[in-house]
Amino acid sequence: MAEPKAQTPKPAGNVQPNTPNKTAAKAENQAGQPASRAVPDAAKPSAPAQNPKPQNPAPAAKPAPPRPATGAKVDSDLAEPAPPRQQPGEAKISVGRTAIPAQTKGRHVFLLSSFVFVVLVPAFFTAFYLWTRAADQYASDVGFSVRTEEKSSAIELLGGITELSGSSSSDTDILYAFLSSQELVRKVNAEVDLRAIWSRVDVEQDPFFAFDPSGTIEDLQDHWDQMISIVYDSGTSLIDLEVLAFDPVDAQKIAQAILDECDSMINALSSIARQDSIKYTLEELENAVERLKNARRTLTEFRNRTQIVDPSIDTQNQMGLLVTLQQQLADSLIEYDLLQDTTRENDPRVTQAERRIEVINARIASERRKLGIGEEGGSGEAFANLVGEYEGLIVDREFAEQAYTAALAAHDGALAEVRKQSRYLAAHVKPTLAEKSEHPKRIKIMLFLLLFSFFVWAILCLVFYSLRDRK
Repeated sequence: MAEPKAQTPKPAGNVQPNTPNKTAAKAENQAGQPASRAVPDAAKPSAPAQNPKPQNPAPAAKPAPPRPATGAKVDSDLAEPAPPRQQPGEAKISVGRTAIPAQTKGRHVFLLSSFVFVVLVPAFFTAFYLWTRAADQYASDVGFSVRTEEKSSAIELLGGITELSGSSSSDTDILYAFLSSQELVRKVNAEVDLRAIWSRVDVEQDPFFAFDPSGTIEDLQDHWDQMISIVYDSGTSLIDLEVLAFDPVDAQKIAQAILDECDSMINALSSIARQDSIKYTLEELENAVERLKNARRTLTEFRNRTQIVDPSIDTQNQMGLLVTLQQQLADSLIEYDLLQDTTRENDPRVTQAERRIEVINARIASERRKLGIGEEGGSGEAFANLVGEYEGLIVDREFAEQAYTAALAAHDGALAEVRKQSRYLAAHVKPTLAEKSEHPKRIKIMLFLLLFSFFVWAILCLVFYSLRDRK
């Protein structure tokens, strides 16, 4: 707070001297800060009456610069503030030294050297190998798929021929697995000599892309996966191949050999599926044919043994004969009765009539014994037993014929089902012949290597500094 001002007598003539104490008090009132101590009025000499001159005492220290309050008006005589003055007991403010220039340290050298060894050195050696040692390669493209044509058969009009076979896996999936199999590698190698084609470039010159002819079939299969790219679209069931070789004609030959082997494999699958579909029906048909043959053989043996072609017809003939004999017997009996009424006992016509009746009765008895309905069985086999045996053989033969008919219909239905499902390999892209080398893709390999090496280097640095900060 500002100190209270002393009451001083006004000089004569109403002239107020402009003293330093008044000036400091005025600045204190405007700035709101204490000014230097004022000299007591009692120690001051009396001001002259006319034109007084201000007495400026020698201050012990320079007063602090006045700070005008907010909204206060600064006098014109305070335009140049006084230098600051340190108050008693105030702490001395020390100014620190300025920052020194940055210097290279060990961690900077480590980061730079690790970047060189992890990123730049592998990139340099890879570029050197790709542009000086790696041989040019030519690509042959081929694309194909498995097609199945379903056709309706006329035998379906016979009624109720259902589908007899099915497939648990797609033919295209089987073909995709076959393209990476050792069996296909062995067949293609036997046809076009893969070892000679992929070893046209010396292994010492290009150890990565060239093949060592002394390698095993497993080594050849590994190199197959490197030189042949397989793209399979499960949505459209299309398979695209890219075959690489050091000569464009060799690449086309390999692609054509692969296409031929895949076609043969699909045909073999169709044949196996056809055989599996008709195997059961064929077995049933063979059993029905054998049963029918046995039934007919047994019937033929019966006819040869009995000398009867059809016992039912013979039975009808025998029954007709019995009916005729019984009719003749009735006529003879009537005639005999008439003769007895009109003639004498010793009449020869009566004797003839009696003889006729006896012969007819004997014949009827004989025919009845043949049919097995007589009172006394004959020495031979009863005709009724022959008829029963014959009817049993006829039933067996009819059942065998019906079974044969059903088995034959099922077999024909299976054949029709197989015929209407025809599988074949359709090539939508024939093996192409390259005109220029597009492999190996040197720029693409370099970009991937640089990107991978940079990420590896960044991750290693982050791991190193995270472990370093934990110590």
